[in-house]
Amino acid sequence: MVRILLLALLMALPAQAEPVPQHALAMHGTPRYGADFEHIDYVNPAAPKGGTLRLSQTGSFDSLNPFSVRGTVAKGVSQVGGVSLVLESLMVRGWNEPFTLYGLIAQSVTTPEDRSWVEFKLNPQARWSDGTPLTVQDVLFSFERLREKGRPNHRTYYKKVTKAEILSHDRIKFTFEMTGGGDREMPLIMGLMPVLQKAWWQDRDITAPTMDIFPTSGPYKIESLEPGRKITYVRNAQYWGRDLPFNKGQWNFDRIVQDYFRDDDVALEAFKAGAVDLRRENDPTKWRTGYPASPAYNLIDEANARPEPLRGFIFNTRRGLFSDIRVRQALTYAFDFDWVNRALFGGIYKRAASTFPNSELAFRGLPEGLELNALAPWRDQLPAALFTQAFSLPGGEVRENLRNADALLREAGWRLEKGQRLKDGQAFIFQILLTSADDEKIALEFARSLARLGITASVRTVDSAQYQSRVTDYDFDMTINFWSSTLSPGNEQLFYWSSASADAPGTRNYAGVKNPVVDTLAGSLASAPTRDGLVARAWALDRVLMWGHYVIPLTYLGRDLLAARTGLDRPATPIYGVFPELSWWWRTTDE
Repeated sequence: MVRILLLALLMALPAQAEPVPQHALAMHGTPRYGADFEHIDYVNPAAPKGGTLRLSQTGSFDSLNPFSVRGTVAKGVSQVGGVSLVLESLMVRGWNEPFTLYGLIAQSVTTPEDRSWVEFKLNPQARWSDGTPLTVQDVLFSFERLREKGRPNHRTYYKKVTKAEILSHDRIKFTFEMTGGGDREMPLIMGLMPVLQKAWWQDRDITAPTMDIFPTSGPYKIESLEPGRKITYVRNAQYWGRDLPFNKGQWNFDRIVQDYFRDDDVALEAFKAGAVDLRRENDPTKWRTGYPASPAYNLIDEANARPEPLRGFIFNTRRGLFSDIRVRQALTYAFDFDWVNRALFGGIYKRAASTFPNSELAFRGLPEGLELNALAPWRDQLPAALFTQAFSLPGGEVRENLRNADALLREAGWRLEKGQRLKDGQAFIFQILLTSADDEKIALEFARSLARLGITASVRTVDSAQYQSRVTDYDFDMTINFWSSTLSPGNEQLFYWSSASADAPGTRNYAGVKNPVVDTLAGSLASAPTRDGLVARAWALDRVLMWGHYVIPLTYLGRDLLAARTGLDRPATPIYGVFPELSWWWRTTDE
């Protein structure tokens, strides 16, 4: 009788709809472009092809392997404007939506409502630059090799896959662990997995830097290089995906050249001399004074709606000196942002007070609603003020800020004796590690302010290779660096902030954050069932990180500043900002 009742009950339940293949997959909601779209709306589908785009980079490079934590990878191999020129993934991101992927190597994608698995059907046209087909064996090899020996972010993400199986000559399926409510983002993360040619990579060490040129699947091939100085990409005339609707109007330059300069001032002069065609300006002072009116170039100043990077002085909390939150808060009081912004940058910048500045993801006011629900279980592990006071960074009267800093330092056991800050006989001395000469003036001003508190901070600027090596091993006291986020934060936040990433070399948890509240909140982003839920969880994570004082936030602009050679043309700008390498073109090709 019981069995009959159970059977009747099961039969009464609504049948689960069988998932069907789709052309696109959104994190939440519906893709912007339907299955019959002809082209994306931030390109010119009739843009002419041809010409060379010459770009500049500062520093150097010593590797073409974007999967190794060692070495400095040439720009364009890993990412330019969010997309590699040479390595493709199963799907590609639409830049006019928070997080939606469209078919690329994968012709279609299938996933159930609970997103417990994802299946990709490969495009039969997909080819490597050497003419050989791109196969499901390449995809499976890429997954296995990156999960085992890839960068820390690859290993972190792909360990959530419990099974990878080839279903047919053109179909591959990934099944995910479903603990903690699952992870809605995993099908999209697998869609963004870079695909490597098995025949070329299987006998090579993916963890080692290399200057060997490998077969590519993207719109460009590496044509030539001068190690550390220049790399040239040539558009692949036989690129298999050139006629895909998503690619129409993109990849318009015959060649893209990345020239490397020893510092940014030299790069600016190269642009003004006509040796560089396009330049992103990150220094508003140079923007105001370094570009005299000239018919040779145009200046572009556009607001954007994407999250700006959180950039700042980062405390390495692995160092005992910065393990005390009162010390970190004291040094935050000591940094006179208002003076730096006014005296060094003409007051043009805004101050970041969020992990996601310039976006709807930045928390505000006091926690309430869904955000409060996410924070409430952790009330006893969070500062009481987090629930009762709106967060703010120090500003205004410098002397008052220094008095507050002194009080916090004394509370933490650091006394001022004969002008020197001491604790247990140890002087408060540390180093600020930099790789950009442009950051020196900010760091030196900070050091002068700290000296008024009896703290000695030295500033050391090293070349890009040494800097990368030291940051990879967390061999620094304090540094200036940044974290970038999208309008759909997810698993990458674990890579930035989780306890597990704090102990793994080569992650972006520069600060060494180890906090169970952060672990939980960062881990909950990818399982948010709705956009509103995701935003609320992002607010909660953001608020906890800011109250943890792991970084002294610096500036953001909320605008894209570009100087472009006359003759370069461009389409409409998507919500994520300007992407010259993807969608711009020369009005004529005889530049």
